[in-house]
Amino acid sequence: MRETAEQFRTEGTIIRCVPFGSGHINQTWLVVTNQPHLYILQRVNTETFRDPEGLMSNILMVTGHLRKKDPDPRHVMTLVKLRDGRDYILNDRKELWRMYEYVTGGVCLDKAETAADFRNSGAAFGTFQKQMADFPADRLTETISGFHDTPNRYRALHEAIREDRAGRVKTAGPEINFMLEREAGAGLLQQMLKAGELPLRVTHNDTKLNNVMLDEKTRKPLCILDLDTVMPGLAANDFGDSIRFGASTAAEDEKDLRKVHMDLNLYKAYAEGFLGTCGDKLTKNEKETLPDGARIITLENAVRFLTDYLNGDTYYHIERPEHNLDRTRTQMALTAEMEEKDGIIRQMMNGI
Repeated sequence: MRETAEQFRTEGTIIRCVPFGSGHINQTWLVVTNQPHLYILQRVNTETFRDPEGLMSNILMVTGHLRKKDPDPRHVMTLVKLRDGRDYILNDRKELWRMYEYVTGGVCLDKAETAADFRNSGAAFGTFQKQMADFPADRLTETISGFHDTPNRYRALHEAIREDRAGRVKTAGPEINFMLEREAGAGLLQQMLKAGELPLRVTHNDTKLNNVMLDEKTRKPLCILDLDTVMPGLAANDFGDSIRFGASTAAEDEKDLRKVHMDLNLYKAYAEGFLGTCGDKLTKNEKETLPDGARIITLENAVRFLTDYLNGDTYYHIERPEHNLDRTRTQMALTAEMEEKDGIIRQMMNGI
């Protein structure tokens, strides 16, 4: 580990590398030197990201563009070059190693402690949209093919039902019926994109609250983290994934569905932050489909969790036999509540 870290242009002598963060895909270490300067070393999971060079090309283009908009080093992730001038290591074993400057004085939250925290995360992702609005999205590589292609996620579900590899179809009848009842409307955003009614944007595609670095004192947004899934996409998907995760009153795997609700105060706070920074860059159709994005992306995640459950839990990490089914049910509950309150949500959004 230390031998790998020493190939990068760090300030001072490396003292130690310690495991860092709670990510489940990449492996991450905090690199400590004898100077007041910290770094983040990562080994990227190339089983998940099968085009590591395309992934790193995306990150270099996006961070370079963001830096032109805002040169403050705390406002954009900064890659550390290797001593030979390269930007990353891709060795013969197809292992991808990279190093980032550590952002000092920041905090990441798994759950908003106040509505202001969630509003500020909306402002962070809105600022990202605004700053990338003049960057041609088609220059970016699709790092995970069909990541938010909801109809394609449904095709995978149908295959899982048909093959029934783990013999679980009989245990998930209500969940399967819920998904199939909503399949016809699940492709709305893709249909609008193909019809030219929505523009292709540079999107983050994993807009959870904990991918925003907030200033630990002021709680103002500093920068966006985890750029591995940055690729062409739809603004509604980024908005929707934040709402799905951050405006829920319960954990993603909560077993007691009585605790699972969509907090409209948090929904509004996030929308205020998001639209307050990028609203002038979005088209009328984009603004109108933000609630659709929240509902569809929540349904899409339900489909993905159910598909994995039916396939025998081959993708998501589980801690109990019905973990993925519990996750499916929380997303179903949120989807149903957003359907029920659609008129209230749209009226609320129109007032922002």
